[in-house]
Amino acid sequence: MSRLSFWVPRPLFSLFLAVLWLFMVNSFSVAQVILGIGLGLLIPFSTHRFWPEKSSLRHPLPLLRYFLVLLWDIICSNLIVARRIIGRTEHLSPGFITYPVSLEDEFAITLLASTISLTPGTVTTHYDTQARTLLIHVLHIDNEQALIDQIRTRYEQPLQEIFQ
Repeated sequence: MSRLSFWVPRPLFSLFLAVLWLFMVNSFSVAQVILGIGLGLLIPFSTHRFWPEKSSLRHPLPLLRYFLVLLWDIICSNLIVARRIIGRTEHLSPGFITYPVSLEDEFAITLLASTISLTPGTVTTHYDTQARTLLIHVLHIDNEQALIDQIRTRYEQPLQEIFQ
């Protein structure tokens, strides 16, 4: 481990935290920039021992396509959820589904669970490491198998391509 990587174990994450801090406080004063850089350096330094090894990102270009698909799905899901909530609630059929995960990379599984939770109308509630399944709460279920197939083709298969 080099001297720089000891003090700044995750440089891109440090930069992300510093920029995020500036957006959160909505101020670009010198004091806030210094505080943002300080937090960006301190948080990864103090927590890097608890992080798993770095993920193996194999193909970064499909990651852009993945995020565009996710953005489109978030927009469409917002409209669908708004229509369902404004409409008659007795037409909603919420429930839980169990999604079998075939991903091996822990970060990819975390990204899949986060993606599902980011999409309005669905929330990942639990990951069972023994059974390798995600428990997902869905606002409205028409066809459980169709939803599983949709998650697999739109999210899990691209993540498989990106990380493995």
